[in-house]
Amino acid sequence: MSRLKDKVAIITGGASGIGAEVAKLFATEGASVIITDIQEEKLKEVKAAIVAAGGRADYVVHDVTSAADWKKVAEKTVALYGKIDILVNNAGISVYSSSFMESTPEMYDKILNINLRAHFIGIQAVIPYIRKQGKGSIVNISSVAGIVAPGHSHPAYATSKGGVRLLTKAAAVDFAKENIRVNSVHPGGIRTPLLSTGLTPEMEQAFNAGIPMGRIAEPKEVAYAILFLASDESSYVTGSELVVDGGYTAQ
Repeated sequence: MSRLKDKVAIITGGASGIGAEVAKLFATEGASVIITDIQEEKLKEVKAAIVAAGGRADYVVHDVTSAADWKKVAEKTVALYGKIDILVNNAGISVYSSSFMESTPEMYDKILNINLRAHFIGIQAVIPYIRKQGKGSIVNISSVAGIVAPGHSHPAYATSKGGVRLLTKAAAVDFAKENIRVNSVHPGGIRTPLLSTGLTPEMEQAFNAGIPMGRIAEPKEVAYAILFLASDESSYVTGSELVVDGGYTAQ
């Protein structure tokens, strides 16, 4: 397969879940990938799996809230592969909260810093390199919580994901004339370690009952949606929001 032949992609949050699936899929489709995360041992495992399958991959231990770390990621990518074509802003956190009033300002700030501000500084870090290619694609991972407000999550989570949705549109308009496309993906419930943290069997049953398709998704089902937006197949798509939720927000 070669939907991303000769492309170079940076994927944050690549140690597990959606990010790991995206990295493996992109490599299968011909891309050279740099995966980043704070979990070095898991990054090594994902890199090893990609290389064993015949792909090209490396990793950077990366705090997405650090502008200095973003500079390091961009510079290493260019040093290894000569360019940057694609950025997938996937890293994020989710915190479950039983009520709005139990939330703290400290946790609110932490969630926005990781889930929203990091996307902003990441885009700024890679744009100078993508510009050199004359075109490129940035895919920001939001959530259905950026469209509706599920009651089981921390209020800052919905705020951050809604912010990603509109940050995406602002960037899409800003860079459209440079042929740099920026789109967001809005997954519903996905079977990832992030979702599983704090998710009881009763909560998963409740999730499934509220989804028209009757189940949460597998990470690869989201990865294929991201692949479309990263590839030249979506050459006239920018500022869009691709919802991957089994019909949850269609109700």
